[in-house]
Amino acid sequence: MSTTGIESWAVDLKDVGAIYPLQGLEGLFVIIGVVLWLGWHVMQMRAEKADYDDTVSRHGDDASVNEALEGD
Repeated sequence: MSTTGIESWAVDLKDVGAIYPLQGLEGLFVIIGVVLWLGWHVMQMRAEKADYDDTVSRHGDDASVNEALEGD
């Protein structure tokens, strides 16, 4: 039973047409993915820097920060 109307895949696919949705948008999706990935890294670095700055401001100077991070 065929749901695609194609009886055999032993044909030239350029004659069949699109075989998956959104064909031709792969480049756009790659660009969007890279932009989102880089954006996530920038947001993550900013969040970690804010957390670090908060830790430094709570503990005063670099010596007390190192002391607090070393723990027991």
